Amino acid sequence: MKWKEGGIDAAALWKKYRFVILVILAGVVLMLLPTNGGQHKEQPGEPAGRETFSLEREEERMEEVLSRIEGAGQLQLMLTLQRGSQLQLAEDSDLTAAADEQRTERSTVTLNRGSGVEDIVVTQQIYPVYQGAVLVCQGADRASVRLALMEAVCALTGLSSDKVSIVKWST
Repeated sequence: MKWKEGGIDAAALWKKYRFVILVILAGVVLMLLPTNGGQHKEQPGEPAGRETFSLEREEERMEEVLSRIEGAGQLQLMLTLQRGSQLQLAEDSDLTAAADEQRTERSTVTLNRGSGVEDIVVTQQIYPVYQGAVLVCQGADRASVRLALMEAVCALTGLSSDKVSIVKWST
């Protein structure tokens, strides 16, 4: 390193320590890049890209659609389930043979995504089966509105018309 009058020779420092300086600058740039703050948006144990079923959310979505039918007015929908949604998970089984018996041990298959995050492997998602629906609305006194609402609820839920009840909103 050469000392000049009143200072350090920058060209000599750059030549000698340029790789170290470049690595430090790259580190500073990486630290300044925006991140999500370490927050993982998916819940631990939930498969990536899979939504969990919420009956309340489905009722709200259907109410929004049904309220747009002409003449329906204000309405409220209640759905009942025969069976909720289910996820079938991939399993790994090991067959162990003891002296007198055979035993199968099963464990759920997971994928390691790094940083301690594991995803469960889902082989099949079974959607809920609706049992019945009750729709209370202001326009239920008109047959054409009841018919339109009945067809819409049956189409959205897969229920037959005998499992859907549409009644007039009490004021």
